[in-house]
Order: sequence, then C-alpha cells, then structure tokens
Amino acid sequence: MYSTEQQRVLFEQTKQLLQPDGHAPADDAFARAELLRNLIRFHEWRYYVQNDPLVSDFEYDLLYKQLQDLEAQFPEVQAEDSPTRRVSPDLTENFTLVAHLTPMLSLGNSYDAADLNTFDEQVKKLCGLPKEADIAYCVEPKYDGGTIALVYENDQLLRGATRGNGEQGDDITPNMRTLRTIPLQAAFSEKGIAKAELRGEALIRKENFDKINQKRQEAGETLFANPRNAATGALRMKDPKETAARGLEAFIYQLGYAVDKEGNNILQNFTSHDESIHLLQSLGFKTPLANTGEGQHLPATKTCQNIAEVIDFCLAWQNYRDEYPYELDGMVVKVNLLDLQARCGYTAHHPRWAIAFKFKARQATTRLRDVEFQVGKSGAVTPVAKLEPVALAGVTVSNVSLHNEEFIKTKDIRIGDQVLVERAGDVIPYIVKSLAELRNGSEIPVEYPKNCPVCGTELIKPEDEAIWRCENAECEAQVLQRMIFHTSKHAMDIEGLGESTIERFYKLGWLHSIADLYRLDYDAIAKLEGFGEKSAANMRKAIDKAKQNPIYRLLHSLSILHLGQKGSRLLAAEIGHVLDLCAWDIERYVEIKDIGPVLAKNVQHFFQNPKNVALLQTMEQLGVNLTQTDDDKKPESAVDGPLSGKNILFTGTLSTCTREEAEAMAAAAGAHLASGVSKNLHILVAGEKAGSKLKKAEALGTVEIWTEAEFLEKIDQKPV
Repeated sequence: MYSTEQQRVLFEQTKQLLQPDGHAPADDAFARAELLRNLIRFHEWRYYVQNDPLVSDFEYDLLYKQLQDLEAQFPEVQAEDSPTRRVSPDLTENFTLVAHLTPMLSLGNSYDAADLNTFDEQVKKLCGLPKEADIAYCVEPKYDGGTIALVYENDQLLRGATRGNGEQGDDITPNMRTLRTIPLQAAFSEKGIAKAELRGEALIRKENFDKINQKRQEAGETLFANPRNAATGALRMKDPKETAARGLEAFIYQLGYAVDKEGNNILQNFTSHDESIHLLQSLGFKTPLANTGEGQHLPATKTCQNIAEVIDFCLAWQNYRDEYPYELDGMVVKVNLLDLQARCGYTAHHPRWAIAFKFKARQATTRLRDVEFQVGKSGAVTPVAKLEPVALAGVTVSNVSLHNEEFIKTKDIRIGDQVLVERAGDVIPYIVKSLAELRNGSEIPVEYPKNCPVCGTELIKPEDEAIWRCENAECEAQVLQRMIFHTSKHAMDIEGLGESTIERFYKLGWLHSIADLYRLDYDAIAKLEGFGEKSAANMRKAIDKAKQNPIYRLLHSLSILHLGQKGSRLLAAEIGHVLDLCAWDIERYVEIKDIGPVLAKNVQHFFQNPKNVALLQTMEQLGVNLTQTDDDKKPESAVDGPLSGKNILFTGTLSTCTREEAEAMAAAAGAHLASGVSKNLHILVAGEKAGSKLKKAEALGTVEIWTEAEFLEKIDQKPV
C-alpha cells in the first residue's frame, strides 16, 4: 500500500508535526488538515493492518488531537472520511495494620491468545470437563491504580484498607470516606448480608491527572510520573483533605466476603460472579459495569460464553485502552460460575480460576543519537544507546543498554537510526529493532572499541563469553565502581557512603582504591558543604563497624567475577584467614559443593595477583578484619541471599553471559538449579527464542517468569 520511500517521507512529516513548533500557520488550515488525515491513516495502517507501528500511542494521540482541534477551529476543513468521524469526540508508618477478612491474592499473567487457550484447557481439566466444553468467563478491566478492600457492617462503611501484603493492609478509612464513589452506607441488609468485604481499585481519571500535574508544574512541584503513582500516594495521605483534592474514584470489582447475622456464608446463594457484580451496582457502587466515557464503543465488562469470545474481547480492549478515561494495563478473566471457581481452587499465590491478560508493553519510536561504552566493576564493557528523550510508560527514556556486540550486529543497529523502544513489564527499556526502512543514508554503523574507553588497555573477549572486558584492575572506571559496590548493602554495608558520596570523594582525589575508604580524613569531611561534624562522626562510626565484618562480607565486596554471597559464605567457612586462599589450587576450590571450575578459576586468579594481595594486606593494617569469625562458620543454609531457597531454571539465549555463568551467579545468590519445569520450580529466566519450557512454565501459572535483565537486577549484577 505504501512504498518504502512514501513511508520514510510520511514518518519525517510526522516527526516534524510532533515538534513543539510543528503546527502550520492557521491560514494553511486546509493543507494541514489533509496532511494530518493522511498521516493518521498511514499510522493506522501500520498499527492495525501491519501490526508494526512506527510511533507510540501517545504520539498518535497528539496527531489525532491536532486534527480534532483544527476541525473544531475551522469547521470548513472537515471531511466525511476524516479519522475523527470514527469515534464521538470528546502506606506509611502512621497507619494501623488491619487483617483482611479473606486473603487478597495475586493473579497469574497471560500475554496472547495461546496463553488464554492454555488457561482454558487447565480450567476444564481442573473442573473435570471435556476439552470441547464451553466455559463462561467474566472479563473486566485490569485497572492500574491502588487496590483497596472495603468492609461494610450493618449497612455502614466500617473500614477501608490497602491491599498491603495480601493478608493485611493499612487502615485508610478516613481517606476512603472522602471518595464520592464509595457509599458511606449501602442496603446490604435488604439482601440478607450483615457483613461484607469488597475488593476494588482506587484510581484517577486521565484528564484529572493532567490537571493535577499542571497545577504542580505551576507551583514548581515535582510532577507525578503516571496516574497510578498519584493514586497510590493519595491513598496514604496523612490529611484526608489532601486525598479528597486528588479526585480519586473507586471501581468495585468483587464481593469477596459476605455473611448474614448468624455468620453464615451468603456467597453460596449466588451462582455466578457477574450476578454479584450486578448486586453491587444496584447498591450504588461504581463497578466495571458503569458507563465511564462519552462515546465509549466497547463495554467495560462482558460475560463471554467461551474462550474464543474472551480472546476477541481482550484483543479489542488492547487496541482501545487509550480511549478509556482511566489507565488500564490489561483485562482480568474470571470463571463466571462460582461452583466451577470452587472446583478450580487456589494456589498459595493466586486463584486458578482467574488470570490477567496483560496488554502489549508500551512502545515508542525515537532516534539513536550515539552509543557510549561504559566500564563496570568487573571490567565488562557495555554499549549504552543515547536516545533522543522519549516518553515511555510514565517515564522519559534517554539511555538504553545494548548489552553486547552481538546484540548490535544481530539487530543491525546504527547511529542515526529510528529505533523502536519498549519497556517490557513497564520496567526495563529495551530496543526492539531498528527501523531500516526509514534510513536516509546518513546512518553510521556502531564500531565496538578495541581498547578500553577509559584507560586505553586492549580489550579481550574470554572464550564462551558474549562481552568484551578490560583486564586492567587499575582502570579508573573499575576502581570507582568497585568502591561503590564495596560499600553497598549486600557487601560491607557502610551506611552514609553511597554512590554520590563516593563519586564526590573520588573527584576530590581522596579515593584511589578500596583501602582509601578506611583512611578518610574526617576533619576534612566535616568541613565539606552538606556534611558537618555530626555527619563525619556518623560516617567514621559506620566505617569502624564495617571493619569488624565477617570475612564472607569482605570476600563478596571484592568484586571477584561471579563470586556472590553464597560462594563467599562457602569460602569463608573453609579458611582461617582471607589470604589463605593465596595457596589454594583449582582442585581445592572445586572440592567445595556448589563451587564450579569457572568460579574457582576467577577466585584463584584474583588471589594470585600481587596487587590484590597487597591491597588486602594494607586493609588489614588499617584495621579491616581478615580473620574468620563465628558468623563465617554458620552453615550455608543460613545464607540469606536474594534467591535463597528458590529453584531456578534458564531457557533461551542469554545476551550478557553464558548459561554456565548465569547458573553460577544464581547459585551464588542462594538459588538451587532445577533440571526442568515442574510444580517445584519457582523462577524461569527466559532469554531470546525461549521455547517449550517457557510455554510449560506459563501454563503452570505458579512460576515467576523473568527476563535476563530482571534476573541481573534481582541479584545486584547489573551488566554496566
């Protein structure tokens, strides 16, 4: 339909119109209206037909709004085939913890039609129904706000609480009473209900959120990142008047508990979930049944007769969500009949009769301006994309990791490219692809450096690794990053010596190695702006305390490649003094269970380096403990690593390390390595081209699915 050249031209015109000064003069209204209509039709074709958008939903909405405004200002430019004719216009420490009457569990996630079909098959199996049977599901919006629980007794609002940990939450009753969508009394007694607990979501309309941020901007206050943050913050306001000022609304989507005067369960009198929702609607609550937007052409909730209808409805809402007045991040699919819900039952974490269909991750297009190479504490050289800032899922993204050389080559990423950026799970920015069809010939291939960008040392790429490394231990970038890690919570845990403070001391020339952290001039620190005698005294106290740490903390703090908390514990239990490791050979290391040859080689290499030995000797002279303590003798089972007690499995291709290295890092974090997907698996780390293991784990519904980046975040091993 559109040639490559036509697409490039239309895209450039789009970017020009999206600039702050991109509006054409008013006297050129006819030409501008026609241009906007053509651009909107083009982007609709890319989105709906090609399923390959070139702009974000937000950018599309800006174009659409320009056309709406233009047609409103100049009615004569309106056209019958205009795209605007498609749709009608327009917990803090101060709160008391309270127990929920019934647990508020999480939901399993699905991401496409195949996942929903798998869920349907599992439900039929749990209910003892044949595969060809149809099951009715109630599908509702998955509101993106703050979850609440409301308790009514004798028709009066008794209590409002946050979700908390699912078992108990913060008592926020005074704040809940300010929400006009929450009745202070409701005629439950007419239905034979003496006490009830309702579940819902407190959220802010998009238009109200924009007004709130506008006022904050005018007042010079920090803007909220998204409506969810504004809503959840409002729930825990100390002053209910401030909660009221945010304009929160509450949607009630479940009757979770209901008993009569004798304490008998009233829920058993209902036959279906949607029946209970209609009851709540009739009692004056705002439910997903409510008509919440002028011109809304999709119902917010629907009882579907089979999974095929569910899929169609969910996909329709995925395309429509930006027209809805409230933020959604998916749809919730619930088995409608309550007797079938009872047959499905629950896991410890979620009901087996419900699942969340998550909408596609937020995406946007922007230009790759440059690529910088950062050096981490272990010498890993990581390429980082410098982007033209783009709004994505509530934040502004300007830097994105490109992982390694192979990642850049595989995706053919070039400086100057328009790239599609995604925040998977609304967390970690990721470049999905470069838009090669939009190139104009000025783009430059990314050249990976042959030498360290900081110290100039020739880079090496170890066998079976995907990353290049600088092996100069004196490299300034590595030294700084190692000092930052050395003082972190999981290492020596020195309070008051955070990243910004270490960087400041480093720039002042006070720090050149880890040892310098233990010979700081506290009198000089006291004279620094922002410090003072008390701050300097507290820092001295924290450093003196750290000097007495058990040696497993010291070992972990040395940034030895892949040596995590667990491995440090294992080694500390076998030695009387840290420098005993200087005499160990590979065989001695691997005699210890869970210490493999890769980790053994890394530790041996560190302790055979005279500079490292001299560093440790200097630290000991400065009072740092290098001798085994009673804490070091505790069994490995006492290790409280970030993945302690978790069974983990890796699948697919990893971009920042080999499978063996990832498994070593997981073991060092306290995890047990699983051999396959089963009900005993806790975590599956899915790399690129993950296959059957991923599908099986998703079907189980009990396994946490992590990306490679999420895994590295969890174990505090960021690849930069």
